[in-house]
Amino acid sequence: MDRRSFMKRIGAGGVGAAAATALAAPAIAQENPKITWRMTSSFPKSLDTIYGGAEDVANHVKAATGGNFDIQCYAAGEIVPGLQALDAVQSGTVEAAHTCSYYFWGKDPTFAIGTAIPFGLNARLMNAWLYEGNGNALLNEFFAGYGVYGLAAGNTGVQMGGWFSKEVNTVDDLKGLKMRIAGLAGRVMEKVGVVPQQLAGGDIYPALEKGTIDAAEFVGPYDDQKLGFYKVAKFYYYPGWWEGGPTIHAFFNKEKYDALPANYQAALDDACAFANTNMMAKYDVKNPVAIRELIADGAQLKGFSTEIMQACFNAAMEVYAELGADNAMFKKIYNDQTNYKNDAYGWLKTSEFRYDQFMMALQNNGMIKPLA
Repeated sequence: MDRRSFMKRIGAGGVGAAAATALAAPAIAQENPKITWRMTSSFPKSLDTIYGGAEDVANHVKAATGGNFDIQCYAAGEIVPGLQALDAVQSGTVEAAHTCSYYFWGKDPTFAIGTAIPFGLNARLMNAWLYEGNGNALLNEFFAGYGVYGLAAGNTGVQMGGWFSKEVNTVDDLKGLKMRIAGLAGRVMEKVGVVPQQLAGGDIYPALEKGTIDAAEFVGPYDDQKLGFYKVAKFYYYPGWWEGGPTIHAFFNKEKYDALPANYQAALDDACAFANTNMMAKYDVKNPVAIRELIADGAQLKGFSTEIMQACFNAAMEVYAELGADNAMFKKIYNDQTNYKNDAYGWLKTSEFRYDQFMMALQNNGMIKPLA
């Protein structure tokens, strides 16, 4: 091959490469468009564990898309109040929200199942039902009626039963008790004589301090310590049977989500899954430290009696029967979750429970030690 022929071929190849580059750039731009969304949280920035879930979603999406998909996070009250997060997504005021679906149970009690219902699933089983069972599909069938698409984006693990100004040992001790407790749990507690109160997180401390309420539940040791409840109510009860494994959801305006490129949807899905796992990890590291500090500051740990737990379980079953009789979607999703729960506990009592029981006995006896 002579030099002139060779140079012609190089030239032709160079032109072809340049043309290919010119064609590729717009295609890439179309696949990775610049998009900015706003995500409103139902939580204040001071609760870094829960609010941090929204930031986890935003940071991972931004990293996965080279900064082209930018989700800006706003704390409760910066755009809309925390309990209006779903409405803001529905109306298009924001594209996304990081919130608990059970906050909106007044619209339809089926929303409660998306977060947690009394005597529902623990965190591990909730994730299994959502991801590998029918949970996500069934919930999104329901959410679609409200114009949103939901993904799990956090879990606190089983919560505490709350702060009480006096001991409660029997069901009679609950009668007339004014307690800050939300959602379906409040409806269950009504059946055993409690007077439920709806209060925002920032209003709980002064209400306990003034005696306007006798008890309040919030989350667990780390968050409760930040809010100072131990200073005004010393009896700290467990477990929070109404929130065995509460899921925090990321809600997206369904039209906006459906219009995203497939790779952006995948980035959102993966980011939410990370936030879901990471929040649980944060609580599992922070709560053990916080509970020790709360006890040192005078908090008295108390377990709910079997009498109270059984009475509340019976009351919950009554509530679910009432709701299921009037709400076909609630019944459909509740029954699916309950069928899974029966199977799952049949397995866990064979494996996890016996192992954890043995290890906790060792811990109680001071036998779990670091190497010398």
